[in-house]
Amino acid sequence: MTEKDRLYLDILDGLSVYYDSPLIQDIVKTAAEYPEPDLGTAFNHNQTASKTWLIEALHGALGGDLGVVYVLGGWYGVLGALLLHDRRFDIPRLLSVDLEDHCRPVAESFNRTHVDSGRFTAMTADMLGLDYAGSRTAPKPDLLINTSCEHLDRFGDWFAGVPDGMALVLQSNDFFDCDYHVNCVPSLAALEAQAPMTEVLFAGELETKNYTRFMLIGRK
Repeated sequence: MTEKDRLYLDILDGLSVYYDSPLIQDIVKTAAEYPEPDLGTAFNHNQTASKTWLIEALHGALGGDLGVVYVLGGWYGVLGALLLHDRRFDIPRLLSVDLEDHCRPVAESFNRTHVDSGRFTAMTADMLGLDYAGSRTAPKPDLLINTSCEHLDRFGDWFAGVPDGMALVLQSNDFFDCDYHVNCVPSLAALEAQAPMTEVLFAGELETKNYTRFMLIGRK
């Protein structure tokens, strides 16, 4: 760890004391234990702005009683942490699902407060293979959040497997220049056509420096 890294950790540690924030405390411990190069990306301006936008729109669309939540393509569990630390929401259980197993211990560290209380679980799984009717290892979800639609080359197969009437939050973008983005959409209308809802509770766009992010909240 460099001197610069230690400086930033000291600043975060001081903020956690000042604000008495379990979230910042979990971030400090995670950054010290897992000096992943992608952690900065997970908390950069675009990522944080997109998650804050989602959280505010979600509360406006569905209120605070969300039930069991799955965050699909959950990466390091940052969105799960922000949702569980937001006192406006009643979320008895949140599962953060990602295909990459190296994400799981980092997500558990970011959400240590809620792992200990039994409210957060990180799972290594392919969202295409999940049983959304519930199983022994994963309860039936009340809400699916997928902010990684642009990463799904088989988006149609995934959407077809979502039960009718399921509450959904979907995000995609028009950042076609990224090699990992295999399912970008050029517009909000294109996302609506790709994921037809029986009830749309929110549809909007968020302009960022390099791309436009699109979001739908509704019921399949």
